[in-house]
Amino acid sequence: MKIYEFGDTGKPSIMLFPGTCCYWKTNFGHVLEKLQEHFYTLVVSYSGFDDTEKSTFLSELDEVEKIETYIKKRLNGKLYAAYGCSLGGSFVSLLVSRQNIHITHAIIGSSDMDQAPKWLAKLETAIMMPLLYPLITGKGGSLLKKVFEKKMNQRNDSSDYMKKFMDMMGVNSDMDFSFISKESMKNQFCTDLYTKVGEHIQVPGTTIHVFYAKKMGVKYLQRYQKYFANPDICEYDLQHEELLLDADRWVQEVCRVTLSTC
Repeated sequence: MKIYEFGDTGKPSIMLFPGTCCYWKTNFGHVLEKLQEHFYTLVVSYSGFDDTEKSTFLSELDEVEKIETYIKKRLNGKLYAAYGCSLGGSFVSLLVSRQNIHITHAIIGSSDMDQAPKWLAKLETAIMMPLLYPLITGKGGSLLKKVFEKKMNQRNDSSDYMKKFMDMMGVNSDMDFSFISKESMKNQFCTDLYTKVGEHIQVPGTTIHVFYAKKMGVKYLQRYQKYFANPDICEYDLQHEELLLDADRWVQEVCRVTLSTC
């Protein structure tokens, strides 16, 4: 696991957590320059998903513990803000609920917050890995990529969103993601499903903001209201992590909920 740091250490800190199987640069590279105008910016690169080291993603909790250790040593145990993209929302939720470090503003992206018993998580993982691994790494034929390409060729608002989302996942990049092992991908996908983040999370001094993408459906709003006691629900008539695809608007919204001026 590595954490990349950018900008002025005198500014409020914000830590960014990538989504499922995402490479940190493709997930957040497009927002870093603008975000640094307001924040000392740190980006997590999960074990097994960083091209500069040989490592394996073991479990969500193992990774959370590494991140907690880093925050304690490097940031005196405190973050001003954190943003979790998709799966990253589970990381932010766990960091808040465990209370081993403190986050003043915890932002949950349009995370699906899926939870499942371990047996079901393993079954879902076994079904998804033959589809997901070729899509991300380019190893072997990818049925999912063909489906997404068909949707992208439809030339409408949905196809534009799909193209940008695939770019964020690194699917259309020139980078070789063969360094990501099946074991890392399997462990990340599976442990995220069965690792419980808690319910009615509420920590003194922490405000939990949820960037709720309404087009995902009301069941996700109900999940957020179940997992968090008094969340600041920010509604957008958008799809999953679509707000993050618009760098200017996303930075503006992050600043709006965390800073008095921006």
